[in-house]
Amino acid sequence: MKQVSNMANTSNGSLATLLILFTISAAIHTGAAQFPVQSQNLIADNVSVVEGDTATISCRVKNNDDSVIQLLNPNRQTIYFKDVRPLKDARFQLVNFSDNELRVSLSNVSLSDEGRYVCQLYTDPPQEAYADITVLIPPGNPIIESREDLVREGNETEITCTSMGSKPAATIRWMKGDKELQGKSKVEATYDRMFTVTSWLRFTVTREDDGVPVVCIVDHPAVKDFQAQKYLEVQYKPEVTIKVEFPQGLIREGENLELTCQAKGKPQPHQVNWVRVDDDVPSHAVITGSDLFIENLNKSYNGTYRCVASNSVGETYADYILYVRNALTTTPKPTTTTTTISATTSPPDIIQDSQAGPEAQRLDHAVIGGVVAVVVFAMLCLLIVLGRYFARHKGTYFTHEAKGADDAADADTAIINAEGGHNNSDEKKEYYI
Repeated sequence: MKQVSNMANTSNGSLATLLILFTISAAIHTGAAQFPVQSQNLIADNVSVVEGDTATISCRVKNNDDSVIQLLNPNRQTIYFKDVRPLKDARFQLVNFSDNELRVSLSNVSLSDEGRYVCQLYTDPPQEAYADITVLIPPGNPIIESREDLVREGNETEITCTSMGSKPAATIRWMKGDKELQGKSKVEATYDRMFTVTSWLRFTVTREDDGVPVVCIVDHPAVKDFQAQKYLEVQYKPEVTIKVEFPQGLIREGENLELTCQAKGKPQPHQVNWVRVDDDVPSHAVITGSDLFIENLNKSYNGTYRCVASNSVGETYADYILYVRNALTTTPKPTTTTTTISATTSPPDIIQDSQAGPEAQRLDHAVIGGVVAVVVFAMLCLLIVLGRYFARHKGTYFTHEAKGADDAADADTAIINAEGGHNNSDEKKEYYI
C-alpha cells in the first residue's frame, strides 16, 4: 500500500511539472496573455501604408538588459530573431538592430500583408507588443454621370458620382461653382474586402448655371484632391432688349424711327416678331428681321410696340412705348414785355428717350401753368395801378337843389329860392357817374 501511494505521489508530481512546463511553453509560443504585458518596456507602433509602398515595423525597448528581441508575422512565424531572418521572404529587410531596437522594412506591400505583427522580448516573464499594419488601397478614377446632357431652366437634374475599389471606403463631396452642395451616398462592400461608394446630387437648374462646373470630390486617406467634374448645359428662354437706333432723345412729328430687337437664348431664338399692343402696326412700317422702321411719324402712331422672341424652351418679349411730340416751330424774337415773359418761360427742347413722353408732357404742363400764373399776376398789377389812378382823379357834379343859390344872401334864402322849394323834393333825382 505504501509503495502504491509513493508511486501515485510521484506520478502526480510529474504530471504537475509537465502541466507547468506546458503552460509556460504555450505562453511563449502562442502569445497567450498568461502574464501582464508591461508596455512601458516594449513598444511598437501601428502602421498605415498604401498598397505597393514600403512599411517599416519598429520594436523598441526601454532599459533593455540584453534580452533577445524577435519579430513575428500575423501567422506567428519568426521574421527576424535578433539580426537573423529565418523567414524566406526577401521583401523583409533589416533596417536597424541594437540592444534597444529591431527595425524591419517590408517593401511592395499587398493586401495579404495586412494584420497584426508581434514584437517579443525574452524576459522573465516574456513581453509582447503589437504593430497593426493597415493596407490602404486608393479608389479608381471617379466616374461622374448626369441623367441628361441638356437641362431646361427650372427643371431638376440628377448627377451621379461613383468611386470604386477602395479600402477603406471613400467619402464624396459636391461643389457647384464655389458653393458646396449636399448629396446622398451609399457604400457597398465587395468580395475582395474593397468598397464602392455611389453619391447622388439633385438640384433645380437656372440659366445662371449654364457652363458652371459641378465637381465630385473623393476624400480618401491614400489620395488627395481626387475629383471629376462635369459642366452644366442649360437651355433657357430668350432674353430680349430693344435698342433705339434713331432718333436720340425726344421724338417729334415728321421724324423717322428705327428700333432693333436684340434676343439671345439657348438655343438661339429661331423667330423674332414685332407687334403693336392693342392696335395694328402702321401700314407703311417696314419690318426687316429684328428691325422695325417707321417714317414720317405723327401722334396717331403713339402706343406700345412689342418684340417677341421664341425658341424651343419658350418665348419672351420686351416693350417700347412710342410718344410722338408736336413738331418744333420757329418763334419770332420777342418785342414786348408780355412776349418776353412768354418766351423766357417756354419749355426748352429737352433730349430724352421717347419712352419718357408722359414725363415730358408733365413738364410742359408745369411750364404752361407757370406762364398762366405770370400773366394773372401781371393783370392783377395792372388793375391795382388803374384803381389808384381813378382814386386820385375824383369827378364833380351838380344837383337841382342848388338852383337859386347864386343870388341868395344866405343859405336859408338859397333853399327858399330854389326851384320848387321843399314841396317837390320827392321828385328831385340825382345822377352821377
